[in-house]
Amino acid sequence: MKLSEIKTHLSHLEAVNFQLPTGDFVPEHFHVTEIGLVTKHFIDCGGTERFEKVVNFQLWNANDTDHRLKPAKLLHIISLSEEKLGIGNLDIEVEYQADTIGKYGLEFTGENFRLVAKQTDCLAREKCGVPASRPTIQLADLTEKNTSCCTPGGGC
Repeated sequence: MKLSEIKTHLSHLEAVNFQLPTGDFVPEHFHVTEIGLVTKHFIDCGGTERFEKVVNFQLWNANDTDHRLKPAKLLHIISLSEEKLGIGNLDIEVEYQADTIGKYGLEFTGENFRLVAKQTDCLAREKCGVPASRPTIQLADLTEKNTSCCTPGGGC
């Protein structure tokens, strides 16, 4: 989800709810402790130099169970971040800690924001010799073409 999209969704909501990939919800008393611009400058396994930029939201739970972040307050925090950090309309990455800090993508369900699991990937598949997808093999193709170990009435 892009930053412009979350701003549009927040402008129509009465509450801010984040749903985990498990279906559970981040407790209602969460805080957005950071909104930042994260820049990653790296070389992939094929030797290609790459740059990535994302807007990072960090969610945190405290023991102040009466706290509720309202959509207007989150919009204000986003606006301040855009102004102070020069953040553009980038993809959003969400950090949330269960056992350890996890990084998630973000989707909107029409009512809630859903944290979606992110996956690692090889960015240089052609240089690493990694096939784009695994071939599908039918069980019938595993037997030798002209012989069969079992035939109808063969007693196996």
